[in-house]
Parts: sequence; structure tokens; C-alpha cells
Amino acid sequence: MGMTITEKIIARHAGTKIVKPGDLVMARVDIALGNDVTLPIALDEFEKTGAKEVFDKERVVFVLDHFTPSNNVQTAQQCLKIRRFAEKYGLIHVYDGGRAGIEHVLLPEMGMVLPGYLVIGADSHTCTYGALGAFSTGIGSTELASAMALGEIWLKVPETIKIEYHGRLGEWITGKDLILYTIGKIGVDGALYKAIEFGGEVIHQLSIDSRFAMCNMAIEAGAKNGIIEADEITLEYVEKVNLQNKEVQILESDVDASYSAILEFDCTLIAPQVAFPHSPGNVKSINEIETITIDQVVIGSCTNGRMEDLRIAARILKGKKVSNNLRLLIFPATPHIYQKAIAEGILDIFLEAGGTICPPRCGPCFGGSMGLLAEGERCVSTTNRNFVGRMGHIKSEVYLSSPAVAAASAVLGRLAHPEEVVSKGAK
Repeated sequence: MGMTITEKIIARHAGTKIVKPGDLVMARVDIALGNDVTLPIALDEFEKTGAKEVFDKERVVFVLDHFTPSNNVQTAQQCLKIRRFAEKYGLIHVYDGGRAGIEHVLLPEMGMVLPGYLVIGADSHTCTYGALGAFSTGIGSTELASAMALGEIWLKVPETIKIEYHGRLGEWITGKDLILYTIGKIGVDGALYKAIEFGGEVIHQLSIDSRFAMCNMAIEAGAKNGIIEADEITLEYVEKVNLQNKEVQILESDVDASYSAILEFDCTLIAPQVAFPHSPGNVKSINEIETITIDQVVIGSCTNGRMEDLRIAARILKGKKVSNNLRLLIFPATPHIYQKAIAEGILDIFLEAGGTICPPRCGPCFGGSMGLLAEGERCVSTTNRNFVGRMGHIKSEVYLSSPAVAAASAVLGRLAHPEEVVSKGAK
């Protein structure tokens, strides 16, 4: 019996030829990642181990992206603790201040994650890197402490669900719409502790940015990881970021690999999707939605803060104005993306429309800072979760969408299809 791409990566990092679902293995990690929310506990636990150094100063990565610039004394203390630890142990890759960006966009951009890697991070959306043909998954803070010391982690080999996407994508449809549609179909526990292998001709026509968005939200279906086999689009991206010419391992699932389920979706008739409160699985087509007025729009996050996302939003907002009494917040995901958006005139479009340009941070996605909602307010957001109180008051509401729907909604002041703004003009 053959192996899936997820099983092959785990087997290689466990030093064995074959693994099968359910096996418990000790696997070598290529990158161990922590951020300013999850690291403080991990650092305490690391010190308790008695370790004198981290397993590899080049492969333990800290990104301060949730609470920087700090919004209160407590978070300032957390960040200071991380900086002092990094200095004490001589870590090479510590991203803070103007060097930081949203971790799951920053690491691939810097060539730190490549096809065939095994990446663990104390953040649930570490699964994003599967878009590059890597096995990546979120872990707890105590697990991170152990991995920082040993460079290894216990893993239970997951079963794999294969999802194939066929047909043709309509106008405005991106990876965000596909993953929302998928979660709406299989549910938030539809892939519980399983790998989701995304495939089919539609996936291999998607941009790398759309692939990142899909793998990023695999966790919202309960998955251990999401993954896409590396192809020409992947290698084109990797060639640009792999400046140190590190080894790239291109792996494919065997034709006789075993899957717990194989699902197929026809994408031809998929319209823009929206996840209603208070679950990423509460998904509706934009064409099914009645008038829902909104108070805020957020475009950014580790799901949709990349160049493709900003370009799509700018295309819709160019020459338009944000609706009265509505706040539009834009979070370019990294300093590089911020600079590129300046060079292309995209930020000018957002400013002229009445938007607010925010620093490359997680911001309000997890209720951290910049854009929290008051009681009764509604927000359309390109982020990945819309749980009760996720972005502010427990009686606020978050609607998840693509950047296209978010931008159109910002113009019309209600949930809106992009065609209402681009083709017909704002009403």
C-alpha cells in the first residue's frame, strides 16, 4: 500500500520508510515557531527542562505579531520576556517591530518554509504552510518548549481526506470562497485530526496566495493539517524566496495511497461565500443573503493579507468611497507586502476611499487591538474565525468573506456581491 504526501513527509522526518494512520512517531522538526501569545508559557516550560540551549538557533523562530505594538502593560511585559529569552539563547530569527509581519505570511515570504518540510508552531494556523507541500501543524505551548529543546516531537500519523475540486471558477472566486464552501459542506469537525489533501484541476490553477488561504483554514474543519502537492506554481514561488538555495523535496501521494474519504466538488456554480455568526461552518452563498447592514470591514490576517487580496480589494474600491458610518481597516500582512502595495498605488486607493491603513499585525482578528467591536456591531472580515466575542463584545457579529465581498460591502454598507459595485456602481 502506498502513502499520501503527509505520510511520506512524516516518515522521512521519523527516519523510517513507512508510516500508516494511527502510528505514533518521534519526528524531527525543520522549524519550531512561537508568537507573543503562546511563547511566554513555552519559555517558562523550556527553562524547567534544564536545557542549556535550543536545539538549533537557526530553526527556532519567534514572531511578535499579535500584541506589538503593545496595547497594555501586560502584553508589553510578555513581549519583553520573549526578547530577553531570544537574546539569552542567541536566536537568529526573531521578528519584532518594523521587521515583523503576520507569522504565517512572513515565514514563507522569507524562504523559511519549503516543500517537504515538517513545521510545528504554537498557533493553530501553522497549517498554512501546507500550501507549499509541507507538513505543518499547530501545537500547544508546552509541546513547543519540548521541541525547542529537542528538535523533535511526538506525532500521531493522521488519516487523510482527499478533496478534489473540478470545473471552472467564476469571477471573483478565490481560495477563500473554496475553503468556506468546503467547511460549509463537511462541517467544523468534518476532518477532525485528519489531513486534508486538496487536489483537482481547480487547485492546480489557483495562485499560491489562494492556496495559502485554503490551507490556513483547514483547522477550521478540525484538520491536523492541510496540504497541496507542489507543482510548477509552487516551484515558481519557491524559486523567488529560496535565496539560500536550500534543498527542496517534491513529494507526491502514491496512486495506491489509502484515504479515509475522497470528496469531489464542482466549482462551476460556486458563488462568493460568507460564513455567518458564530461559526466558520455556518456558510451561505452571497446570492442567498438578505440585506444585512454592517459597521466595520477588516481586510487582512494570515488568511487574506497578501498581495492578491489587496489587489482584489483595490480593484473594487478604486474611485469609490466607504459607506458613511462604516470603518474600513486594511492590514497588509508583512512589511514587504506593505511596501509593494505602496509602490503599486494600492494604499492610495484605500486612503482615497476612506480606509485606514494599519501596521502588519494580527490586529482585531483574535480580539487583540485595533478594530474591536462594540455591543451590537457587525463586521465583515477576511479573517478565519467568527466565534462569539472573537473580535470584541460578545453581542457583536463577525461575517467571514473573501476580500472581494469585504471590499464591496465596505462601499455599500451591507453584505454585498462584488458585481454590485464593479458592474453597476455603488447604490
